[in-house]
Amino acid sequence: MNRILLILLLFAAGLSGCSKTSNNADAINAQLVIDKKVITSYLKNNNITATQVDSSGIGTGIYYTVDTVGTGVNLYTNSTLVTMSYTGTLLNTNGTLGAVFAQTNTPPNNFHPSFVLGSVIEGWQLGLPAAKVGVGGTLTLYVPSKYAYGPYAQPQIGLPANAVLIFNITIFNITN
Repeated sequence: MNRILLILLLFAAGLSGCSKTSNNADAINAQLVIDKKVITSYLKNNNITATQVDSSGIGTGIYYTVDTVGTGVNLYTNSTLVTMSYTGTLLNTNGTLGAVFAQTNTPPNNFHPSFVLGSVIEGWQLGLPAAKVGVGGTLTLYVPSKYAYGPYAQPQIGLPANAVLIFNITIFNITN
């Protein structure tokens, strides 16, 4: 009898853990719908023609524009080392630009960090390869919160939970 009760208790605990994960995933996906509307509204209101990043036939809600194609290698993998400068700006829920929260190309230092693509936010992991920008290229990424920091606020850089982000990026080097 004790074994049956123990098995039932473990089964119930396992099911309750699954529902919490499902509720969190449902909330993130519901937020993605909101974020997509914010991004597409911003693009439309500012007459920006952007391409949506496609992942296995499904639109992600990440959009990009290529301002300059660049030259040379534009092949990106998870282990690609990318040297770049970028400016990150918050896109408010009302479709207006918010504060700049990160900037690497500020004088006099003009710092150009290098990142392994597999270690950055998912919006960059999906957006950079889709844009196919080579060395010297510039692009803008419009990233829904699901592919950035999700429901987690980033107070150290001034971002609220579910922040929709815009990144203006210049590629200086690509190493595979």
